[in-house]
Parts: sequence; structure tokens; C-alpha cells
Amino acid sequence: MHEQSAVSTHTVVVNRAEQYSIWPAGRRPPVGWRTIGPPASRETCLGFIARTWTDMRPLELRRTTESPRTRP
Repeated sequence: MHEQSAVSTHTVVVNRAEQYSIWPAGRRPPVGWRTIGPPASRETCLGFIARTWTDMRPLELRRTTESPRTRP
């Protein structure tokens, strides 16, 4: 019989510059960061970040380099 290891859970956190990271579930995120989404495995959280955070530049830099035609 194989012993199943416990899967640690994490949450995705994001800051005001729309930069993403993972944080241990159940711990308060650092100042300036907020939790988004439910707790999940590390791999699931990293997959979400890979699909969501496609432009690594901070929000302010993205805003200043966008042309007026591409702004919403």
C-alpha cells in the first residue's frame, strides 16, 4: 500500500502593479497584495499565473507604453 503525501495548498496573489505570485493558503498575503481565487495546488496556481500574466511589465509601464488605439 502506498502512502499518499499531503498536497500543500497555495493561493494566487496579485499586487497593484498586476504582478502575480503564489502564497501559502491560510496565510495573510503581504502588504500590498491581495488573494484571488480559491486555494489550489502549487502547480494549479502556477498554471493560472502562466495563462493570466502574459505581460510581465508592471501596470504603470504597460499604461504608458500603450498607444491610444489599444487602450480600452
